[in-house]
Amino acid sequence: MWLIRFLVPHIRLADLPLMFSIAVLGGLIAGGYGIAHDQVTYSISPEYFTKMKFDQFHHANFGWGDRVFAGTIGFLATWWAGMLAAWLLARRLIPNQPRQVALRQIGLGIGCIFVCVILFGLGGYLYGLWRGPDADYSHWQGLLRVLEIDDQWAFIRVAYIHNAGYMGVLLGLIVALALIRPRKPHPTPVETSDSAASASF
Repeated sequence: MWLIRFLVPHIRLADLPLMFSIAVLGGLIAGGYGIAHDQVTYSISPEYFTKMKFDQFHHANFGWGDRVFAGTIGFLATWWAGMLAAWLLARRLIPNQPRQVALRQIGLGIGCIFVCVILFGLGGYLYGLWRGPDADYSHWQGLLRVLEIDDQWAFIRVAYIHNAGYMGVLLGLIVALALIRPRKPHPTPVETSDSAASASF
């Protein structure tokens, strides 16, 4: 039953506008990060985009140049994850809490996810450097051959960065949902006096 209540929650109509606003903000933050992220990774391996991602997102090519196209891909690949994560945080923290308390907690949750994404992406980059250009990449050869990749090490390093980033989003969301919990409501003075009176009898 708890799973059904989580998947099909009862949400007060008064909470919905703020929850949707936070979800949209989360999508914009994630999309902005995706734009910057793909500018950096494009600098490491243009082939990762020109020989793979550009084909996958060909419908989003408006003819404004490779750098702009890479940024567009970064936005499209990340906005939905940020919107979903922000919605889940809002769904957990806004109901039955003062707005200021909930917003502070949601800000902490978004910060937690952001830090995890950065750390995991950096970890993927360092892992690729640690393995070096002469490591055993035989399991990559089929893809590299089909795509006709020239700078194979750079391509693989960027793949590590992108895959680690998605893992960071997931882990960051799990950590945020697990550690940042709604505050238990304090009893009102009436409730306190009533309970004290009943206890005295």
